Amino acid sequence: MNPSPDWDLLWHSASLVCMNEGGAAYGLIENGAIAVKDEEIAWIGRVSELPGPPESLAKEVREEHGRCITPGLIDSHTHLVYAGNRAREFEMRLQGATYEELAKAGGGILSTVKATRNANEEELLQASKPRLKSLLAEGVTTVEIKSGYGLEVETECQMLKVARRLGREFPVHVSTSFLGAHALPLEFQGRSDDYIDLVCTEMMQEVA
Repeated sequence: MNPSPDWDLLWHSASLVCMNEGGAAYGLIENGAIAVKDEEIAWIGRVSELPGPPESLAKEVREEHGRCITPGLIDSHTHLVYAGNRAREFEMRLQGATYEELAKAGGGILSTVKATRNANEEELLQASKPRLKSLLAEGVTTVEIKSGYGLEVETECQMLKVARRLGREFPVHVSTSFLGAHALPLEFQGRSDDYIDLVCTEMMQEVA
């Protein structure tokens, strides 16, 4: 008789979404079990196919009746690193203000740009952590994080640095995107060609 496996963790009696091609929708395994050993999936299948009683197979066993286990989710578009908030603008929108009216009142993207430029790296990091924690709690394991609220070389680089720090400090894969042309900053109003030149030369060189 083969010895029982010594798994680290075993979930059982859950619906497993395996995303296999063919077969049941989404590769669904009803009344399934999934085992982990050394942070890798060691076994997956139906509870009836386990090599023994669940409680005898792993150091930690979790019964998950009525629950669903899926692969980690991917959030492919976030603006997670920034400072400030637009709570006042939300109230204005509820009262019928258009985005153009918000912008004329100093709101919109440029409002966040101003706050983000005024924040240092540590402040941006601390402001971003609760946002990332919320995504992790929802099952996200890969997240894309954009810059785009600096609109000048130093802050754009700082935002990307913070995003990479988040990837090192949390159990998540972070993919960063440079979005230097997110909007036209105030100091370049009426000189959009000059700003595009800055983005395509100095900014691109610094973030590469």
